[in-house]
Amino acid sequence: MEHVLVRDIAKYAGQEVLLKGWCHNFRSSGSIFFLQFRDGSGRLQAVISKKEVSEEAWNACQSLSIEASVEIEGLVKAEPRSPSGYEIGAKSVRVVALPTEEFPIGKKEHGVEFLMDIRHLWLRSSRQEAILRVRDEIAFAMREFMKERGFTLTDSPIFTPNAVEGTTDLFEVKYFDDKAYLSQSGQLYLEATSAALGKTYCFGPTFRSEKSKTRRHLTEFWMLEAEASYMDYQQNMQLQEDMVVHVVKKVLANRREDLKTLERDVAPLEKVAEGGFPRITHAEAVAKLRELGSDIKEGDDLGADDETILTQQYDKPIFVHHYPVEIKAFYMKPDPQDPTRALNDDMLAPEGYGEIIGGSQRIDGLALLEKRIAEHGLPKEAFEWYLDIRRYGSVPHSGFGIGLERTVAWICKLPHVRETIPFARLLNRLKP
Repeated sequence: MEHVLVRDIAKYAGQEVLLKGWCHNFRSSGSIFFLQFRDGSGRLQAVISKKEVSEEAWNACQSLSIEASVEIEGLVKAEPRSPSGYEIGAKSVRVVALPTEEFPIGKKEHGVEFLMDIRHLWLRSSRQEAILRVRDEIAFAMREFMKERGFTLTDSPIFTPNAVEGTTDLFEVKYFDDKAYLSQSGQLYLEATSAALGKTYCFGPTFRSEKSKTRRHLTEFWMLEAEASYMDYQQNMQLQEDMVVHVVKKVLANRREDLKTLERDVAPLEKVAEGGFPRITHAEAVAKLRELGSDIKEGDDLGADDETILTQQYDKPIFVHHYPVEIKAFYMKPDPQDPTRALNDDMLAPEGYGEIIGGSQRIDGLALLEKRIAEHGLPKEAFEWYLDIRRYGSVPHSGFGIGLERTVAWICKLPHVRETIPFARLLNRLKP
């Protein structure tokens, strides 16, 4: 008998199938046993009638407990009252393994810290399953978009000899007889590969040693970074917008049931899928924030609270561009029309979620880049290889990085990024 997944059950209406998974819950009514079954792809009710199964199978049902692993053979039937529209009439039930202890997550409410301590079990809840499926859809859609736009995947190293944006955010590790840092960005390496391949990207883990306890921060997260030769900052912003529109459309097309499980109102996402993201300068953002009661000053970076206030004024992601050069990274190109401003942008997600993308046009002139490295107090010898990109055939080029977890948090409308990754690493959490 063919083993099928719950997500594909509609294809097998009227056929007998084999399901393999776990007992999520159950109840009995005399000679009828109702088993809520899950297999990771979805959930389905199995109706087990005493007269339809063997005595051995019926007795096995009486021994079931939550999270027992089971195999069920039976007939797929249409059931309009079921969320999936189907249920299975069991012909056979086999217990693969019974829990040795009571499953610690019952029907009662549990605190976040307790749930994070048993994250390896919390993942089995319907909400967490839905989040991880949406995460998978987003990650796949990002890769799909890059492929369609002609970008080549060229992953950057995790061990790096120097910082990209500043040493305060780095995890230092022993590297044989030397020291190295866990990567905070693959950007510098992407600039090298884009000079070889034109358009490149990487997608992998990123580490930031920031002592932040906000709902937006993880010490380990995943980021897709892209870099393209002969792309200016305006084209860069359009590429970012096109990617986010593509991602949101894919989630709406393929993960509506999961969004429903999360009780996510899809109307705001449908608005985003239309594109046409507003673009404002940093100066305009500061002026607007001050009108809204913020005490932000010209020249200040936008804090999390500022981003929240600002994004609540829009129903689509917004670009804030042309930040002051002095508050941005050394590699960002100043605007030739106003050298005090960088050709950079942050994309801020609506509904108060704030920054999900940071991008810029990079400095392509050797002398200016050397000057900026010196101004930031960075060791020039560590960046000689990076300067070579400007010494040999330098061209205008731009790129960006999009945080996967922040994007998941926004699209799923989650209160905290800790639920967006299977095992969150936070300032105060290194396990499980």
